[in-house]
Amino acid sequence: MQRHSTLVPLSQEHQRLLFVCRYLKNDAAPYEGFPLETDAKLAYIVKVFQEVMVPHIQKEEYLFELCQGKNAEIDHLLSELHQEHSIISRMYSALTVTDEKDMIPALDLLARSLEDHIRKEERVFFEKVQQELPDVLDSIKW
Repeated sequence: MQRHSTLVPLSQEHQRLLFVCRYLKNDAAPYEGFPLETDAKLAYIVKVFQEVMVPHIQKEEYLFELCQGKNAEIDHLLSELHQEHSIISRMYSALTVTDEKDMIPALDLLARSLEDHIRKEERVFFEKVQQELPDVLDSIKW
């Protein structure tokens, strides 16, 4: 199904975040121009979270709020997604107090959790909202 125009910017941000996930995974292949050192990866994720993830989550939370209470299946999904936002945010915050020896596994776990979350939003939530609540999507202007 083609993305509703309201969801296109979120999907584009998801694409950028999926690249970040691939880069941060423990078994990731090297990307030209992206350092492999742990401290550089941490600096990169901090930058991405500040520039992309924080405003992205704010937009999604606004969308979630507008969709809430209109469809029981979507409400259940929203509860899961909101909880995942909280977990991912806590995982990110915990990086500031993570020992260097534990940083690679922590980055890997964050990357895999974020990737799973994005896939759920794209494949399940966005599809369901487009089918069940197109009027809500039509009302949103970013």
